[in-house]
Amino acid sequence: MSESFLTHEHVRLRDEVRAFAETVVAPRVAEMESSRGIEHDLAALIARRGWIGATIGREYGGMAAGHLAKTLIIEEVSRISAAMGAMTQASQLGTAKIIHFGTAEQKKAWLPRIAAGSCLPTIAVTEEGSGSHVLGMATTAERDGDDYILNGAKVYVGNSHIGDLHGVVARTGDGSRGLTAFLVEADRPGLTVSPHQETLGLHGFSAGELVFDNCRIPAASRLGDEGDGLDVAYSSSILYGRPNLTAVALGLHQAILEATTAFCRERTRYGKPLHALPTVQRKLGQIQSRLMTARLTAYHAAHLLDAMSRTGQPGTEPSDIAPGCDAELMNAKLVNAETVLDSARTAMEIHAAAGLYTNRPIERCLRDAHHIFAPAGTSDIQLLRLAETALGTSKGHYSRRFTTPENSTPTTALTIPA
Repeated sequence: MSESFLTHEHVRLRDEVRAFAETVVAPRVAEMESSRGIEHDLAALIARRGWIGATIGREYGGMAAGHLAKTLIIEEVSRISAAMGAMTQASQLGTAKIIHFGTAEQKKAWLPRIAAGSCLPTIAVTEEGSGSHVLGMATTAERDGDDYILNGAKVYVGNSHIGDLHGVVARTGDGSRGLTAFLVEADRPGLTVSPHQETLGLHGFSAGELVFDNCRIPAASRLGDEGDGLDVAYSSSILYGRPNLTAVALGLHQAILEATTAFCRERTRYGKPLHALPTVQRKLGQIQSRLMTARLTAYHAAHLLDAMSRTGQPGTEPSDIAPGCDAELMNAKLVNAETVLDSARTAMEIHAAAGLYTNRPIERCLRDAHHIFAPAGTSDIQLLRLAETALGTSKGHYSRRFTTPENSTPTTALTIPA
């Protein structure tokens, strides 16, 4: 059923990314796991494929391929290395703010470089003292003539150590309209990146801290108007963050199934393959069922998001689609984040003691799966927002506001980069 969402060009793209991941990324996984450092070379190779520009318009050198294509790219990379899948999605997330809020000059300056792979963008919103409570942030941006001066710190910034352009949301006033977003170059004086800290999983990926100490940036680097910062943060998280993390989870989930079925075929019990045991078959069935459901929610949500972008073009009418697909994006993230953890635990039960050794990928998948839960909203947050949908008290549809033709790049036939 999930295949019905894919066009011929989607399948071609999926096959290309899969081949790259299996031949180029896979040989580097063991080294990333053992070193626990930041992988720079692979990030550059992936970026140069043009895949970071999946949703960037052709006028800026991007693929203009849409959100479902972006999902496939992240999924296939994550199937081999969730760390490199996380790197890919974090940079694609970093493009959202420029696409939706950038001026003509900002788009012309940055989007071609991102699409070409010579610039990796990030988005920096979360702070140690406020977590996912965006309005609780304390980082400030004070106007000083033609400049702003930033002070504070952002944590859990995806691609913090390899990013070239950080999208920073800071407080410029009081209340919900007191947040403003800025583009800050990585080499800007007054910006430092704290040393890399080792994490449970996603070895090779960096999600660290940016510290701003009287960091002066020109007013021309502001994204949108003063007070647009909350919309920058929320729209990026809902339209990119949630489906992107969903795709990482989906790739991990596929890897878990493949590793577990392979293990069951090679191991014997009572003279038969391990999968002949009814208890093992039941667990394999659980993993398969979860993965099928997870993929359907992921592809359906991305498909709806692409359909939103096509509204208003020839052959479509506003009535052809729902008022928005925020709820579907939230649900896809919820289902994928929860089920990948469930399946990782089930797979470990099948592997038993063998799963505890690092010569098998399943323990890495279990560790990596824990990194999907919190970013772009924990499961508790998704459930709260879905409850608002059920009650009819949702506060707005970012998918409706920011995927109309004038605010988005319509998807067209894919051009597969050479």
